[in-house]
Amino acid sequence: MADPQAGARVPPEPQAETLVEPVRVNGSAAEATLSSAELAWRPTGAGRDSGGRRKLELESDVLGFQVEGRALKLATFTRGDVTGAGRPPSPPGCGGGAGDRRRGEVAVEMESEEAAERWGHAIRDRFASLGRPKRLFFIVNPYGGKRGGRKIFQTEVLPLIEAADIHYTMQETNYRLHAQEIAGSLDLRKYDGIICVSGDGILVEVVNGLLQRDDWDKAIKVPLGIIPAGTGNGMVQGLLHSAGEPFSMSNAVFAIIRGHRRALDVTSVVQGKTKFFSVMMLTWGLVADIDIESEKFRWMGSARIDFYSLLRAVNLRRYNGRILFVPAPGYEGFGDPVEQTISCKSNGASNAVEGDITNVHNNETCTYSGPSTDDPDLEWRSLKGPFVNVWISNIAFASEGVMIAPQAQFADGYLDAAIIKDCPWSVALGLLLRMKDGSYIESPYVEYFKVKALRIEPGLRVGSSTIGGIIDSDGEVLARGDRSQTKEEPEHLMAYGPPIQLTVDQGLATIFSPR
Repeated sequence: MADPQAGARVPPEPQAETLVEPVRVNGSAAEATLSSAELAWRPTGAGRDSGGRRKLELESDVLGFQVEGRALKLATFTRGDVTGAGRPPSPPGCGGGAGDRRRGEVAVEMESEEAAERWGHAIRDRFASLGRPKRLFFIVNPYGGKRGGRKIFQTEVLPLIEAADIHYTMQETNYRLHAQEIAGSLDLRKYDGIICVSGDGILVEVVNGLLQRDDWDKAIKVPLGIIPAGTGNGMVQGLLHSAGEPFSMSNAVFAIIRGHRRALDVTSVVQGKTKFFSVMMLTWGLVADIDIESEKFRWMGSARIDFYSLLRAVNLRRYNGRILFVPAPGYEGFGDPVEQTISCKSNGASNAVEGDITNVHNNETCTYSGPSTDDPDLEWRSLKGPFVNVWISNIAFASEGVMIAPQAQFADGYLDAAIIKDCPWSVALGLLLRMKDGSYIESPYVEYFKVKALRIEPGLRVGSSTIGGIIDSDGEVLARGDRSQTKEEPEHLMAYGPPIQLTVDQGLATIFSPR
């Protein structure tokens, strides 16, 4: 239902009293017990032969409920049949795959309307104690992926949201960076979270919009959520995988309904006075080339990635350049020491460092300026190219079937670097095939380590005196040095060549998570 009124929600105090009543569950006589965590019942009378004790976990099995006269009707979302009466088909778009949850209903008929109201109040109090969201703002991208965002919202998201009695406001994006504008001006006091029905790019736009606000320190704590409606959907895959949940639309929606939250690292990506915030990944080299250049084969559908991966591997490119980084504890043995300290002051000052690298950080407004690495005790190290691919990630998955950083954690305060060194094309092709389960990092051609901060100095393609590569962040071209920018392509945020620095702010953002 659309949100009729906005305001802060003050949850009532939970009641721990256990209720016991004779009832009828889906028409069969039973004795029901409502505890702080579950609704359980045991058949009585003639129904005793139909099975033993059954239960619904209020937190993990119930979407919502309604009281209608003497009946208490619970909208369920379970993996098994809790009624003993078989599993009726779920409504369209509401799950049903292997290991997936399915919608259902359990009708509990009480002896009186007063008893039904009493049990309804008790369940409502228990739901309030769970911290579930009551008002959500949805940003729907109708153009991402297969252009199905609007349909996904109507057929897959709304049935579950309405069953959970969550009020909502929905707005579609109409152009690039529209979600960033929306997040930058939204009255956040009205909502318990912002949900993106989109690919990963819209989530990144929202983070950037929140951090460009004057009240960024409060705004960035608003829980964010994402429903997969894009091409990659790496964030959803990572969240569900971390909780042992299969990838599905319904599981992603239910994770938001349940209201569990987890902290999320935010990475500042900075070049000179230009700043961008990322919660996912940055790539330079082979994978960025595949991702961006394969767009011209979009008519091939999903096969375009496989086709262009083979083409790019056989005609493998290597890139000159250098990676400087501050290793996380336990990774100090990677790379070579850097003789001088690299400074990145948050006030815009600069120090000359190994080739007069100027400062890449600034703080011109009262918006979020990002963390500083101006610490003389930081030990910077370096790796020199040529490189086949450089992948810097905050999350484990780039998409549903590509695990790029198997050791990545959402809020450990580090970025995972996976760097493919110069290698034969046949090795590169094999590494691409092994990205499905993350085992490619075991190759001797791959350096995998964690960093606190990192600086990329991108160079030219090996064998060329003029052509560089592509730097891609969260699915968008950040910088391009291959002279292939089309007229339709928007102006890139950063230049290819000058250093680009990444620093991590641990747990700055908050995201809805299955657990």
